[in-house]
Amino acid sequence: MSRERARRRAEREAELARERAVRQRRVARRQRRRALVRRLTPQVRRRRSGRLARYTRGERASIVLLTGAALILIWSFVDDLALRLALIVLLLLVLPAIVVIALDRRT
Repeated sequence: MSRERARRRAEREAELARERAVRQRRVARRQRRRALVRRLTPQVRRRRSGRLARYTRGERASIVLLTGAALILIWSFVDDLALRLALIVLLLLVLPAIVVIALDRRT
């Protein structure tokens, strides 16, 4: 009886060793593949880019809020629709110059 148990235990251990080896090969292959993909993909830079990149979050928020306030003021105080649209277009055209004048960092 003990020989039979020893033989079954040896078979279980051999099966576990085979499964462990298969799992290790699979993990090693996955790690090599990930390392290759990591080497081949370009690194993403997390810097801001674009026209508003040089301004802080607070400055950008103030630009948006003040522009929105100006649009609300134009919409509420001007009665003629054509004049409203003309003033809104003018505001949007002049807005970059206003931002540069107000927030320019050069001295």
